Amino acid sequence: MAEIKIEKRKPIWPWIIALLIIGGIIYYIYCVDHDVKGERNVEIQDTTAVDNTVDTTAVNTVDTTTVK
Repeated sequence: MAEIKIEKRKPIWPWIIALLIIGGIIYYIYCVDHDVKGERNVEIQDTTAVDNTVDTTAVNTVDTTTVK
């Protein structure tokens, strides 16, 4: 008589647990609000003044009154 080899089924529960853990990590990264307690998102206005004037008095000033 011939011998028939029968393989046992591998358990599927480790794969289910692994998928649940990976799903929990993905949920935590993308869906949980990561704000610190007491900290709120506040828009800060820029109140610094910008001086757009150019000081041209110091540009190319050469004393031409003295001759060497």
